[in-house]
Amino acid sequence: MIIKELVVGPIASNCYILSCKKTKTAVVLDPGDEPNRILMELAKEELTVTAIVNTHGHFDHVGGNAKLKEVTGAELLIHKADAPMLAHLADMARMWGMAVENSPPADRFLAEGDEIAFGQHKLTVTETPGHSPGGIALLLPGAAFVGDTLFAGSIGRTDFPGGNHETLIRSVRKKLFILPDDTRVYPGHGPATTIGREKQYNPFFG
Repeated sequence: MIIKELVVGPIASNCYILSCKKTKTAVVLDPGDEPNRILMELAKEELTVTAIVNTHGHFDHVGGNAKLKEVTGAELLIHKADAPMLAHLADMARMWGMAVENSPPADRFLAEGDEIAFGQHKLTVTETPGHSPGGIALLLPGAAFVGDTLFAGSIGRTDFPGGNHETLIRSVRKKLFILPDDTRVYPGHGPATTIGREKQYNPFFG
């Protein structure tokens, strides 16, 4: 499997392209902005996108949904609790002085234990609410794509509508910190880290 990270948009969100070497199929996680750049990367590698997956519904992680879905025809997936945000991205972004296109509705809702297959690989969904009501992480052997739930040395904000600090802390402890220490953590912003490092050094989990 190949993991390609693109840092997109003015808030520097991490978009991940996960692809199967053998089948040249891919999933795109959190196309927050710059959809044309994402599409160019897909075309360069001759990848066929089977799913666009949103770890949560905030505009800086889903702002490229519309263009990416229009061009690729891929299935759009998000947790049901965050799905209503997709129709209001323009309003959310305007509050930050930015312009974002509203997303089309989800084709399928994700829930705990769901699997997303691409080629010879399979992502497993685990629910990690707290940063938003429908936040999810996507798990592969040795890797976790965690959206804005956990960062290197920090955690996601919980002062947005639907956020809850205690819920987020519980999500990290019960859903992420149970993973092997050497699991590589790919967050929604900033550098990658590991579960072991965050358990030991993250100041929110003394």
